[in-house]
Amino acid sequence: MTDILVVDDDTGMREFLEIMLTQEGYQVKCAKEGKEALEFCKVRKFDLAITDLKMPKLDGIEFLKRIKDVSPETMVIMITAYASGETAVTAMQEGAYDYIEKNFDVEDIKKRVRDALNKKGIKKEDALFIKGVKDSVSFGNLIGKSKEILKIYSLINKVADTTANILILGESGTGKELVAQAIHDTSSRKENPFVVINCGGIPGELLESELFGYMKGAFTSAFADKPGLLEVAAGGTIFLDEIAELPTILQVKLLRVIQERAFRRLGGSKDIKVDVRIIAATNKDLKQKVKDGSFREDLYYRLNVIPIYIPPLRERREDIPILTDYFIRKYSKEFGKELRNISSYAMELLMKYRFPGNVRELENIIEKSVALETSNIILPESLGFSDFGEDADKDPVLTKLGPEGIKLDEVMEKIEKEYVESAMKMANGSKQKATRLLGISMRSLRYRLEKLGLRL
Repeated sequence: MTDILVVDDDTGMREFLEIMLTQEGYQVKCAKEGKEALEFCKVRKFDLAITDLKMPKLDGIEFLKRIKDVSPETMVIMITAYASGETAVTAMQEGAYDYIEKNFDVEDIKKRVRDALNKKGIKKEDALFIKGVKDSVSFGNLIGKSKEILKIYSLINKVADTTANILILGESGTGKELVAQAIHDTSSRKENPFVVINCGGIPGELLESELFGYMKGAFTSAFADKPGLLEVAAGGTIFLDEIAELPTILQVKLLRVIQERAFRRLGGSKDIKVDVRIIAATNKDLKQKVKDGSFREDLYYRLNVIPIYIPPLRERREDIPILTDYFIRKYSKEFGKELRNISSYAMELLMKYRFPGNVRELENIIEKSVALETSNIILPESLGFSDFGEDADKDPVLTKLGPEGIKLDEVMEKIEKEYVESAMKMANGSKQKATRLLGISMRSLRYRLEKLGLRL
């Protein structure tokens, strides 16, 4: 049974809401003011609270703050006769789910209540799912148990059986194709094809025939009809990697496929209907591509129905040991070796490394290390970092002084800026946390932010 708490000093409004919500099948408890309602919350968990904004003793905003302390999982809808943009913003900032005026339409508030309870259900479902996988280190071929990766596991579980298009974002080597594969394998389409096409790896004129197929005689070497990958993927999923590289003429054709679920082969005159789930991915800034005119805005919004962002490996370092162990076992088996471990110092080096190539680079490093290692444990000297990676991760303080010299003040300012930016990012914008990371006072941090021209 869904429990709803109604808080309003207006007797008529309380009674109206109680009758209306009870008729909808909810279990309703009423309170005439905020303090009484908080006492109810201490002994009973409510799924939703509907509260007036203007009340004596304890107003709605203060009640909202306190109920989030007592019962943070309770969704809150605020009702007031004194509607204003400022109070609406305040209510939402303090954690209210929704905000409506007292002259509401009955069907409207019923819908808002349903929406709030559905939202609570999704949050609960996410929490249960994450609790279920937190001790696991994999989801399909994805490896990791950091908070960021668990969120992706949860999102995959939630969107797998929808028909919505998905856009996977992230740097090269983060595992975008693995996420796409996991979505397909978790969906009801899993028995049907999962087709991958790299939009940046095939010349435009060939890419069109690969995607849409062609009819005999469509061009000189078209000696027979050939189905395109869209047809091959029918009933399943097509993964369009590096979608930002798709030529403009093909962007128009892909847009038609999404809108009409139909296309024509090259040289064909008949539409071919196709049921296919489209997942696209890119390591580029598609919004910027839209702004500079190289990517169609309408196609961007069609593809970006559900975005999934995969953070780089340097932002989820707790996944490095798990991935390392997995790759050691994988390549030990492949190379017929007995390697089962990595020295603590070698692991320390991996944990400090920035991995510009992300998970793919870590895999390459471990593969090479397993191949070269002659003992039964990976030692530091077996780790081969790329030249680019070493330069990217090298402490600028230790850069050798060349015969041309340096500008010390500029170098020191650059170092200071990198550390401040890094600390603010790790602290998610919290200046207080950043001061602890940097070992400086709040006053010192403010001075540095102003001096370095940082607006974080």
